[in-house]
Amino acid sequence: MADHHRASLVVDALTTAAGRGRLQPGCIVHSDRGSEYTADELRREVRRSGLRQSRGRTGSCYDNAAADSFFALLKAEIGTHRWPDRTTARAEIFTFIETFCNRKRLRRHPAWGCLTPLETRQRHEHEHLLAA
Repeated sequence: MADHHRASLVVDALTTAAGRGRLQPGCIVHSDRGSEYTADELRREVRRSGLRQSRGRTGSCYDNAAADSFFALLKAEIGTHRWPDRTTARAEIFTFIETFCNRKRLRRHPAWGCLTPLETRQRHEHEHLLAA
């Protein structure tokens, strides 16, 4: 979260995600066609991280449906009010995502039933370890 839309913001977010050890080589980084996502700086970081870059087609809202759905949920759950400062907003949004969305909010998985996103990821990783 920042007060700009420069490529460095996206590169920092990608670096943070990679630093948490959750991005496997070949993982797809998908975005729309905003200038911060088409910048050489981001393209170099994606390549350096061993990831693949994907961009939605121009004028196709369906390409970013998952991201748009998440932001709709975020707005519905925590609202669109003004926070006193960016630090408070960042803390509240982080808490919502990490403690509620990822660890408590149940979503229906077609094969495994109702699980949190964290449980779904753990089960997926466990099954891939068994297959290897």
